[in-house]
This record gives sequence, structure tokens and C-alpha cells, in this order.
Amino acid sequence: MDLTANALNADEFRRLNRREQWVQMNFLVPCLLFLVLFFFVPLAMFLSNAFFDPGFTLEHFEKAFTRPLYMKTLVKTLKLSLTTTIVCVILAYPVAFVITHTSGKVKTAILILVLIPFWTNILVRMFAWLAILGRNGVINSNLIAIGAIDEPISLLYNYFAVVLGMTHYMLPFMILPIYSVMAAIPANLTDAAANLGATPFRAFLRVFLPLSLPGVGAGCLLVFILSLGFFITPALMGGAKDTMFAQIIEIQINQMLNWGFAAALSTILLVLTIILYLIYDRLLGVDRIYGKEGH
Repeated sequence: MDLTANALNADEFRRLNRREQWVQMNFLVPCLLFLVLFFFVPLAMFLSNAFFDPGFTLEHFEKAFTRPLYMKTLVKTLKLSLTTTIVCVILAYPVAFVITHTSGKVKTAILILVLIPFWTNILVRMFAWLAILGRNGVINSNLIAIGAIDEPISLLYNYFAVVLGMTHYMLPFMILPIYSVMAAIPANLTDAAANLGATPFRAFLRVFLPLSLPGVGAGCLLVFILSLGFFITPALMGGAKDTMFAQIIEIQINQMLNWGFAAALSTILLVLTIILYLIYDRLLGVDRIYGKEGH
């Protein structure tokens, strides 16, 4: 009798599980169709220009890899993206830590300040930096007024300006993942470490910091990948030496009308992004971002 009841319960469980999967698929199908029709299909059509122009060819890739300009620009893009990611981590971690350990109006105020960039157009923000950093901008005008300098210093159209603009835009993308992980860390863990004799710094270093690393990893992955495709910031705030890969692609499409070569450069950037993602997954485990077991 018990065996029959157990078999019925198992059948019922499988039936409910299949029904749940069917309901989930019904929710997923519209989203998947939207992605396929409006993202993957147009992307595939564009990237196919790199290989068929009009017949099958690898000429565009040969040009990209044999001419130093394009590889130097790619290296510069990687360098700018890495620098922006490092600066964002340095700035974002303390902010996320403060948000986690405050409450009430102070916490709300800090979160609003973090989210304000999402509500402001990137062009508005970049032109604001132009007004602040320009030769007749706020910084130079005040330094001259107090006698610190005799003539305006160059704060724009260089590596520093590009990193500053990119960091300003990307900082919320670093703060929020770190904060979301920190907020889930039980406070009693550091209290237990303190009860066992650990100093606050040692408790942070041995308990809190390791548990917050998945948030740091998620933020770094997000910021670095998004930074690879930056266009507006280096175009407005950078110089000729700070041209990024996305700018080269834009020039090939809008000025040179060379869609095949632009598609080849886009393919290189896409493949590089996927490789970096796989390396990250191999070394640190992307599942850690979602709170699952690492590899």
C-alpha cells in the first residue's frame, strides 16, 4: 500500500514539475522570440558582411590584423577599459560598504545620488565635464583666481579625461552589484568573528571581504565589457591618441561606408568579449555572481 502511495506521489510530482516547466516556457517564448527577431537576426545579418562582401572573403580580417592602426586601437581600448574598471572598484567598494552599514534617510540619500546618473543623458553629463575641465572651465578659472596657476592647464582631450568620463558613467554599474551582495551577508558573521577575538579590520579581511568578492567580480565583468564599446565619451573628451575601437567602427560605417570592414572589426570585438567572459568563468566562475557554487 505504501509503495503504491509513493509511486502515485512520484507520478504526481513529475506531473506538477512538467506543468511548471511548461508554464515557465510559455513566459520565456515571447522574450526569446523578441530577442531572436530584433537582436540575433539583425546582428547576424550585419556580421555576415564581414565574410560575404559580396562573396566569401577574409580580406577584411586580414586588413584588420595586418595594419598596426587597428590593433593599436584595440590595445588602447583594452587599456582604457581595464583602467576604468580598476578605478571603479576603488571608488565603488567603500560607497557600497557605507550604504550597506547605514540606514534610514542617509542610506536613501546615497542611493539616490548613485542612481542619478541613470536619470541623466550621457551627452548632458559629458558636456558638463567639458564645462568643468575646459581651459575656461570651473577648475581652471578657480585655480587662476586663487593664484595657484598662471595659465590654464590641459585637463581635456587626454587619457585622464576619458577615464574620468567613463568612470563617472560606469560607477553605478559597479556600486549596485557590490551592494546587492554585501546586503545579503549576515551581520552576525562579523559579530561572531569579533567574539572569537578578531579585530574589526581582521574580521573584515577574513570574513566580509571574501563574501563580497562575487559582487566585485560581477561589477568588474559588467563594467569592463560595457567599457569596450564606449564611443561618446572618448569622442568628446579624448584626443587622437585616445581613439577607441567603437569609434573606428563608426567611422567605417558613417564616413567610409565600408560595412564589410566595420562588420569584421565588430566581429573581432565581439569574439574578444566572449573570450574574456569565458576566461573569467574559467578562473573565477560566473555562477558565483548568482550565489551558486563555483567551478
